[in-house]
Amino acid sequence: MTNLLVERSGGNSAGSPAAFVPPPVTKIEQTGLSPLWIQDLTLKILYYEGYATGFKIAEELALPFSGLVDLILNFLKREKLVEVKSSELGLGEGAYVYTITGAGLARAREALERSQYAGPAPVPIQVYNEAVRRQSRGRMLVTNRTMHQVLSSLVLSEKTFNRIGPAINSGTSIFLYGPPGNGKTSIARAIGELAGSQSIYIPYAIYMDGQVVKLYDSVNHQLAPEDDGQPRDGAPLRAGYRRDMRWMKIHRPFVVVGGELTLTGLDLVFDETHKYYEAPFQVKANGGILLIDDFGRQQIRPRDLLNRWIVPLENRIDYLTMHTGRKIEVPFDVLVVFSTNLPPKDLVDEGFMRRLRHKIEIGDPTLDEFREIFRRVAASRGIEYSEQGLAYLNKEWYSGRNRKMRASHPRDLCDQIVDIARYLAVDPAMTPDLLDKAAESYFVELE
Repeated sequence: MTNLLVERSGGNSAGSPAAFVPPPVTKIEQTGLSPLWIQDLTLKILYYEGYATGFKIAEELALPFSGLVDLILNFLKREKLVEVKSSELGLGEGAYVYTITGAGLARAREALERSQYAGPAPVPIQVYNEAVRRQSRGRMLVTNRTMHQVLSSLVLSEKTFNRIGPAINSGTSIFLYGPPGNGKTSIARAIGELAGSQSIYIPYAIYMDGQVVKLYDSVNHQLAPEDDGQPRDGAPLRAGYRRDMRWMKIHRPFVVVGGELTLTGLDLVFDETHKYYEAPFQVKANGGILLIDDFGRQQIRPRDLLNRWIVPLENRIDYLTMHTGRKIEVPFDVLVVFSTNLPPKDLVDEGFMRRLRHKIEIGDPTLDEFREIFRRVAASRGIEYSEQGLAYLNKEWYSGRNRKMRASHPRDLCDQIVDIARYLAVDPAMTPDLLDKAAESYFVELE
């Protein structure tokens, strides 16, 4: 899908993955962390592991062994906080098996009282912010032809196509509204796949004011192949890669939140037990897309939720609050997509609606569009399409009952036909009998 994207003018735009590659670190100073902090992190890893080789410790820290982790281990040995348990002759210090001493255990417990984080060394917030700016989406330029290719699996009117494209090019915000079952979420996911054709680098964790914020999330972040073409398994890279191993290469993120979204989820979440933070949804979505699905059905008032977005949407900067009360500034490089089945007038006022760049209504399909959707779905389910069958369905279950057609109905009705045909041991077909049985099982009169 990469060839469908037309980047902003310039051979090496900010949106290009080649524009930013985390440079390798070879010295402690280049990590942005103090030697004491890395020592404590090393002791916590050994506390949990029991014992490990120098190479294994370096892998857990996502830092190079030579010139960095070896210096940390040598210092810890001199201070009698770790000791060498065994070694493999001829393989160097990296093959030494290290274990933690009694004094090391005491210091590790003190460090664990402050934070139980024991993973890849974090990246300073200033470095992360600069990386986000350098990998900014910029403005992905899509054309009408591109949109038809990207959304080829959906049946939409030309008017809708011509409104979605400019909304993507804006890179700011989109408000999708209309009756349920007409493809709003599918459209948002297709836009997410378009953005996901590119890759970016994010750190596993961020270092903020002495605290760790875990950013990488295997649920919301999809790992991208490395330069050697091999996919990642989520573990830090081994030594030998010519970049900082604390960073993960991922497809531009597509993060989806629904009714579970709260104001708390849009700020730093401090784990009182483990004593480190989890990044909020919009930070995890940086460089990609955040879909707020079923907007208006959250546990908080829509206006309260929208007010939270005013500053980020206008200034492209967000402010996160630590449990100490300190505010941390981070870039807001997110295309926010609001999707709702509720009438816009019941959700937002004119002032906020004006701040949303693009408002797109996804209405009910026309009869021709409904016919094309039914034709495609029937073919995918192994059902022979019948024009007479669709005419019967329309007469008996739509126009005859004043029922509106929805884009999701063909899929659901065809699934019903398949289920019923299997039970009756007959071939699935658009016969009046099977259509009636499918409709009777599917439709429920709510009024």
